[in-house]
Amino acid sequence: MSAPIRVAFLTDAPRVAGSEVWLLDVLPRLAALGVQPSVFLPHGEALDELAARFRAAGVSAERYSDPATLPERTRAFDLRALQVWDPATYRLWLPRLATPRLVVIHDQLDYHYPLGLKALYRQIYRRTKADSLRAADRLLTVSVWGGEFLRGVMALPDVGVVRNGMDTEKFRPADAEERAVLREALGWTRFTVLVPGRFALEKNQLAAVLAARHAPELDFVFVGDMDSALGQVAQQLKRTLRLGNVHFLGRRWDMPELYRAADTLLQPTLAENQSLVTLEAMSSGLPVVTTHIPAQAELVEHGVTGLLVPPQPSLLALALTRLAANPERAQALGQAARQHVLSAHTLDGTAQQVAQVLLETVRASGRP
Repeated sequence: MSAPIRVAFLTDAPRVAGSEVWLLDVLPRLAALGVQPSVFLPHGEALDELAARFRAAGVSAERYSDPATLPERTRAFDLRALQVWDPATYRLWLPRLATPRLVVIHDQLDYHYPLGLKALYRQIYRRTKADSLRAADRLLTVSVWGGEFLRGVMALPDVGVVRNGMDTEKFRPADAEERAVLREALGWTRFTVLVPGRFALEKNQLAAVLAARHAPELDFVFVGDMDSALGQVAQQLKRTLRLGNVHFLGRRWDMPELYRAADTLLQPTLAENQSLVTLEAMSSGLPVVTTHIPAQAELVEHGVTGLLVPPQPSLLALALTRLAANPERAQALGQAARQHVLSAHTLDGTAQQVAQVLLETVRASGRP
């Protein structure tokens, strides 16, 4: 049996978001597939818990303060895989790191703002990121739509696709007894709409706050960085509108339990690649109410595995109140969503696809 390849995963993440959760889910599964991963994280309190979780899962978590040290620290690896937040990181790392270099792209890629802003964002993405990506040896993204966008609109070559997957034992539906216990502990007594995600304009949480104004009989629970600038705006909007049915939990590590306790997921997003939040909720058997943008439509079949609704607060509220009034339909949507994840989006399947790409990239580089 040949020795496993050694892969250094490098990130410049300032905090934990979906791309970091993806690493935490996938990397521990690679050792059984011929890949020995290590992850390099910036120093910073916001990533301390993530580093500890990597180590507990058997993945080497190295910290760095000076990015200039990374070329030498990763030279002995067979492959360097980059996950990048700041566009300047591509220009700093790609010319200096030893080859081969693979970039994993979780970027939302296309923002579904009004037409003029949409075109402007595409130009910004092309100049700040896409042009720099041509220096990579291989590109990998997480949705079929994302691959088509990068190859077509951005004219980037050699873009592979590995669909996101879920740990379906971790993200699972609750039985009636477990659900009752969870809801009692959380103090949830009414139909509960869960709205998780980092607070950002493209995530469109303000539309969810405004939707709560149209559905006072429902509770809206937000999970995310409420101490961020937009999180503070959302809280101020709640106070201004005197919305007693809006609640902010802040950052949480108990998302599986929150999904099992909630009644539905609301995600009025304007930009995604392949949303982990959507897949987590679907795997947990929750009906999903989200927007009809390409990445979401790739996951959610309207009326079958969820609802695709224009991101207007009144329409979102209407869809949610109808679900609350029809528990049989809500249950059917959640069950179909769970089945879709089981058939097409398991975490083991994702890990196998990632390992295959990593091994192929090393072989293509001529390394033994």
